[in-house]
Amino acid sequence: MNNEASKTKQSVRFLALEALDKVLLSGAYSNLQLNQVIAQAHLSDADRRLLTNIVYGVIQHRITLEYWLAPFIKGKKLESWVQVLLLMSLYQYKYLDKVPEWAITDESIKIAKIKGHPGIRKLVTAVLHNILRQGVRSFDQLQDQTTRLSTEYSVPSWLIDELASQYGDSKTHEILKKINQPAHQSIRVKQSADTEQVIKSLEDDGFSVKRSTVTSYALIISGKSAAESPLFRDGTITIQDESAMLAVDSMKINPGDQVLDACAAPGGKTIQIAEHLDINNGGKVTALDIHQHKIKLIKDNAKRMHTNSVIDAIQLDARKVSEKFADESFDRILVDAPCSGFGLIRRKPEIRYEKTLEDSFHLQTIQLNILDAVATKVKKGGIITYSTCTILQQENNQVVNKFLQSHPDFTLQKTETSNQLFNDREDKTLTILPSDFDSDGFFVATLKRNQ
Repeated sequence: MNNEASKTKQSVRFLALEALDKVLLSGAYSNLQLNQVIAQAHLSDADRRLLTNIVYGVIQHRITLEYWLAPFIKGKKLESWVQVLLLMSLYQYKYLDKVPEWAITDESIKIAKIKGHPGIRKLVTAVLHNILRQGVRSFDQLQDQTTRLSTEYSVPSWLIDELASQYGDSKTHEILKKINQPAHQSIRVKQSADTEQVIKSLEDDGFSVKRSTVTSYALIISGKSAAESPLFRDGTITIQDESAMLAVDSMKINPGDQVLDACAAPGGKTIQIAEHLDINNGGKVTALDIHQHKIKLIKDNAKRMHTNSVIDAIQLDARKVSEKFADESFDRILVDAPCSGFGLIRRKPEIRYEKTLEDSFHLQTIQLNILDAVATKVKKGGIITYSTCTILQQENNQVVNKFLQSHPDFTLQKTETSNQLFNDREDKTLTILPSDFDSDGFFVATLKRNQ
């Protein structure tokens, strides 16, 4: 292999193509694939950011990019990697303003030359030159409103129809505009830490910091990864989205409470619960997960955050709690249920293509089974907090309503958080949309067991 070929194989765009090939064609998880590539390659911070941008960007805008590319490859039989290379090039042309078009074209042709025969290099060259000369077609050609929105925002038609039926056209447009924007990095400051001192330390370390409007113990940071901060390593801060902090915030935990976190991994909410507990008052949180390797993850996170003394992590399917715990064992139970995750689309862009409407209703069954199983384990007068990171009502309010219909000994209470988020909120449940506060979509319901 000559020096030019070797250099191209180590380039950001070649690495992005390899990662995207595995994600789009083999179903690999984008975050894991990216982490693997970054761990193996010796990249500068700028190259790491470009790699992440290209990989997430192509996944995020895939339907749009395929619509733009289609006229230029009509009638041509392409190997899968060639199509991915062209989608990558299109993404950079349209969304990366600071990268010169000639650099994108030159690098793509070099990759085609290395990975394919001369005919492929010629095809890639011709297609890219045609795109630059002719430009891409408008969305105005699409007469059907759902098809147009699906193509413009790269979201499956079924999901657009579902959002429109649940939230109306105006809110759906707001959600669609937000989910293709980059997600910011938020951290939670440990309850015992001085937030002002944490802000100063982060700024001294080169981070840009601003306070969250969602909750007082969240900060929005940029500049580099929170995991690089000594404050992360010593357990003063942890990485967590602002919306995800609200479930525990709403639980109003007392220092001596017995708490069950029924679906706990990776342990962010378990640790947040633990910070409210006092071992001297008998406070304890029992964290469950169905997978043993995730129990280790919970324990490792608890150790880093110095909360392991009040956490008991156990491998157990939450639907089988009766095998382990007596009735009325807990003052508070958190069911942060497995869900479709549509509130996290900005962070996990492939979710939009992988999940279906049928998946959502299948998950509803699992969610209800978990709630049914834990219902007798909370004390009379105690609280079950039900939360998800999806914005689909069949996994949120519909689950709550079905649970209440079959459990008349529970009452839906208004979910209250430390910050007053909506002045005009009438719903007892709390729904956060990605367009509300520029945070992840999230849902919280508070279910009190009657005395």
